[in-house]
Amino acid sequence: MFPVSSQLKVTLICGPTDMRKAIDGLSNIVAYDLEQEPCSEQLFVFCGRRRDKIKILQWVNNGFWLYYKRLEKGTFQWPGIEDDELALTISARQLNWLLEGLPLVQDKAHPALTYHYHAC
Repeated sequence: MFPVSSQLKVTLICGPTDMRKAIDGLSNIVAYDLEQEPCSEQLFVFCGRRRDKIKILQWVNNGFWLYYKRLEKGTFQWPGIEDDELALTISARQLNWLLEGLPLVQDKAHPALTYHYHAC
């Protein structure tokens, strides 16, 4: 797995994607279907119809990265594969769960906490 910053925005493309698409085809989905900028600093995550393949498109400085994962057995717990909603924003933590084969909602996960210290 590759490291994902908690500050990085992650957008899941909910419906099935043709996994034969490469960088240009995936960036066209982002630009024309989602009406978002593919060259922005975020991850766009795509899943195939059988839910055994994931591609992640990322722009870094002067070019695209395309990450690809194929499961030899099992499927990803992909949300909204049959829904009409085109995209879903998730956290980097949820992306890691998804890549590990877990659903996006983890009831037993520790909640994220933010502490504020005040000067005395």
